[in-house]
Amino acid sequence: MYRVAITGIGIVSCLGNDLESVGAALRNGQSGIVVDPQRVELGFRSPLTGQIKNFDTSILSRKQRKSMPEFAVWAYASARDALEMSGLDEESLQNDQSGLIYGCDSSCLAAIEQVEALLQRGETKGIGSGQIFRSMTSTVTMNLNTLLKTRGACWTLSSACSSSGHAVGQAADLIRMGRQERMICGGAQEVNWQSMCSFDGLGAFSAQLDDPATASRPFDADRDGLVPSGGAASVILERYDLAEKRGATILGELLGYGFSSDGAQLSVPSEDGLSRAMRSALQQSGLATGEIDYLCAHATATPAGDAAEATNIRRVFGDTTPDISALKALTGHELWMSGAAQVVYTAIMAQQGFTAASYNFNQADAGTAGLNIIRETRLRSPGKVLCNSAGFGGTNSSLVIAFS
Repeated sequence: MYRVAITGIGIVSCLGNDLESVGAALRNGQSGIVVDPQRVELGFRSPLTGQIKNFDTSILSRKQRKSMPEFAVWAYASARDALEMSGLDEESLQNDQSGLIYGCDSSCLAAIEQVEALLQRGETKGIGSGQIFRSMTSTVTMNLNTLLKTRGACWTLSSACSSSGHAVGQAADLIRMGRQERMICGGAQEVNWQSMCSFDGLGAFSAQLDDPATASRPFDADRDGLVPSGGAASVILERYDLAEKRGATILGELLGYGFSSDGAQLSVPSEDGLSRAMRSALQQSGLATGEIDYLCAHATATPAGDAAEATNIRRVFGDTTPDISALKALTGHELWMSGAAQVVYTAIMAQQGFTAASYNFNQADAGTAGLNIIRETRLRSPGKVLCNSAGFGGTNSSLVIAFS
């Protein structure tokens, strides 16, 4: 079984489009959540959203973007930045040992656009071939495969909000088993009102509109729902010995990946599912619970979800938990990309020498009590980290990472 190195990261986030700006936002508690005026006009119960700002789409030509929804372009940008950090050149990717796995569970806007085009024109021939590829859930990997010319693994993993956590874990497993030597992996999530109508109708979003920056309150007694967000996150994984041999800068090592499913309800997480994923990840990593010094929680700021995760954490760590923070207080819930984004965010912290606080956390309730939640940014790097992600349908992912 081979060791798995992390050699590159990239991010397009409501916190920024480069590692320095995202790091500064995490360190200083700068939220990327806003009120969307269009959602107000449309009658959304909650017009809150994460917002991607100042993104330059000209990194690809108009012809290249024809088959790509906006979030696939974000994925390309994050992958490009991660590859640049890794030092891998084009030639080293164009072989059977280099692959792609991304987490994505929708491409809503493209499907709506092609239906609207049909209704407006009264015929299908004017829709255009690009809409076929834009509307497929696998749009990220099929487009990146064409652009980067990798010839190994190439597929999209779809498991709701744990999608990209599983994508990173499965990519690591392929390397660990000797099936691939290097993997570009991550997740992407569209940011538009069309993809959020049904969520808003369910009353799943925070209605605390007076101060958008404090609306997302993971683990806090006053939490009242999540804030939708998105973007793209990419991670370069390599066989550790090959990364060392070529002189790559190794950011960290992915030690363990665990997964589980609740086998219970569609939208309410269980009190033991995530704990089984955490234990599995720890077992593969070879670490004891006491060796984990930071836990990056999935915590989306929903009353039931946060309480269930707290219960699962206590099942694994008992009365003495590691330092915990919930970064969705700043980013909102990045849905399909959130698992991979946590890997990138914690790697940024490790590189820049701090551990981000769990902002907007003031007081626990009975369900979230007993966790060692960080209230202020700590000026020390996370060392051995556990990242959680979970999704509708009771699907859970946990990753254990040791940062250099």
